Amino acid sequence: MKFFIDTANLAQIKEAQDLGVLDGVTTNPSLMAKEGISGDEQVINHYKAICEIVDGDVSAEVISTDYESIIKEGEALAALDSKIVVKVPMIKDGIKAIKYFSKKGIRTNCTLVFSAGQALLAAKAGATYVSPFIGRLDDISVDGLGLIEEIRLIYDNYGFTTQILAASVRNSAHILGCAKIGADVMTGPLSAILALLKHPLTDSGLAQFLADHAKAAGK
Repeated sequence: MKFFIDTANLAQIKEAQDLGVLDGVTTNPSLMAKEGISGDEQVINHYKAICEIVDGDVSAEVISTDYESIIKEGEALAALDSKIVVKVPMIKDGIKAIKYFSKKGIRTNCTLVFSAGQALLAAKAGATYVSPFIGRLDDISVDGLGLIEEIRLIYDNYGFTTQILAASVRNSAHILGCAKIGADVMTGPLSAILALLKHPLTDSGLAQFLADHAKAAGK
């Protein structure tokens, strides 16, 4: 399973990249705003800066919601760097745009997916990635991981090549759940990735090893 980090924070992206397990980045207008990035020029320069840090795919989201504007904006984003994947919302004009981009060889990430039916449409249109938001579903007492399982079954039934990118991942339990089900990618905060490192027996075991070494060295 690929590990993407869901942020626009360059320091966090670099930390994840330096860890050696990062496969890509996803971001969106909300995350850009959180970092104080606004205006077309700033946003474009920020995407370029992200692409300079990471080796893998970088999802860059369109703001437009009508077909012609999505196409125009998406083509401009794709032209920034070969790593850019155009992030398109799950709406009627978004699906039409994904089909257009697919024919043009422009990679896409269909975002804001909350049902298996939406994921099926995205795959039919040729999306490179589909992003079901499991954390937001959990927030309304709907089984987010269950949706990943449904999409995995449908895609496997028909040999769709669209990758399942589990989004709105909140914690390490989400990551492990996605891995067990067979999500192709997960995207979440750096904190969730780092949480996979932690186990109390690892901490106590290391402390014991170091104490024993110090004791032996002092003899």
